Amino acid sequence: MTSAPPRTVILWFRQDLRLQDNEALTEAIQLCDNVIPVYVFDERLFQRTDRYDFPKTGSYRSRFIWESVAELKTNLQSKGSDLIIRWGKPEEEIFQIANEMKSSWVVCNRERTREEVRVQDALEENLWTIGQELRYYRGKMLYYTADLPFPVPHSPDVFTQYRKEIEKVVDVRKPLDTPVQIPSQFKNLEIGQLPSLEKLTNGQIPNSDDRAAFDFPGGESAALQRLQEYVWESQSISTYKKTRNELLGRNFSSKFSAYLAQGCLSPKKIYDEVEKYEQQVEKNNSTYWMKFELMWRDFYRLMAKKYKDKIFLAGGPKETPLSDTKEDWDRFQAWAQGKTGIPFIDANMREINATGYMSNRGRQNVASYLIKDLQVDWRMGAEYFESLLIDYDPASNYGNWNYLAGVGSDPMENRYFNILSQARRYDANGDYVRHWLPELQDFKGGDVHTVYDLPEKEWTKHQLHLNYTRPLIQPDW
Repeated sequence: MTSAPPRTVILWFRQDLRLQDNEALTEAIQLCDNVIPVYVFDERLFQRTDRYDFPKTGSYRSRFIWESVAELKTNLQSKGSDLIIRWGKPEEEIFQIANEMKSSWVVCNRERTREEVRVQDALEENLWTIGQELRYYRGKMLYYTADLPFPVPHSPDVFTQYRKEIEKVVDVRKPLDTPVQIPSQFKNLEIGQLPSLEKLTNGQIPNSDDRAAFDFPGGESAALQRLQEYVWESQSISTYKKTRNELLGRNFSSKFSAYLAQGCLSPKKIYDEVEKYEQQVEKNNSTYWMKFELMWRDFYRLMAKKYKDKIFLAGGPKETPLSDTKEDWDRFQAWAQGKTGIPFIDANMREINATGYMSNRGRQNVASYLIKDLQVDWRMGAEYFESLLIDYDPASNYGNWNYLAGVGSDPMENRYFNILSQARRYDANGDYVRHWLPELQDFKGGDVHTVYDLPEKEWTKHQLHLNYTRPLIQPDW
């Protein structure tokens, strides 16, 4: 009796660059005898943004992705497989591989925002022409949508209501194990080369800034190492709620965000590790707050599913554009370059420009200042963050900007931040501002936050005319 020919599945890696708790990978191994892992560097992601012509993927995120894909390839090789690498359009490159390998299916973890959806829809249509199917799995959320007590279109629009409806009635599933072996036969298929970092960054290879507290090395191993360090070695998880709004240091926050965004680490894995810590060491408000933040991340992803392209539009899910903001390039450029004349804002913007990272507290303040004080269209800030952030995730980024602009699904509107009050609360001694604005080193303590109020003779004495800038608008805080 002749044995049936081996069934081949193409495993398309996207923002799920890990082997542990990867549902598409687990299912691919169960489905078929031959698994062909593929990653396509989508050329469009390394070009320019649509509306404001910023670099689509900044150099720090490009490096992070590059390192993460390189490690994924190494990890696959350790399991008896490899990673097919291509440069181009996934809907074309994966279609070509599927056609060449005569695969039975292509599988991937589903994405939900417009650019990713267009790509997966185009690939699905191409595969239909050769009688193949694209199968979707779940890889980004803490909770499975099938486990939620409501359908996605009926998801609560307010986070508090959403949280109350799920956290005590829906269980978080256990993370899936890393496979021991991945059966792969590539025949004559060209493996492909990892493109140079120069190609991804258009020659702008980022340098590490020694002022950065954490360098965000890419890859699953670095992600798991960071999880181990933050939860178990430093036990910083025990003080997370107290320290999460700080601005300087390695462990005031988890620094999981970039690993979650590219899928080097799954939210279920973090949740599971926190649960173990609560059982073995301590359960308190801080350990709960880490779960709380993972729920926020799920909430924004559900809002992106529910409202689709509206999260990117001026009026947001509310469909009500702000009447008092506009696309003011002069004000925007001053904000983006950290030259607004407001030290707390400028320090945060200098940090993101130098590292691709900014604390959550900083993000809220600079967004509020751009929208409410400078009265600049929120989409300019959101797209600039899309370009720069090492941890950019479309649902979280645009969800946060919707929220702060007051155009999100939540009925609360005016989220105005008094920047001076925020600076005095979260940088009382001015250490953060001086760290990123060395031109203000002469000003001790909290006085550094109000240099804009100094008389002319003090500006001359400290040469601020040469090294700093007068405020774009005089604050009335």
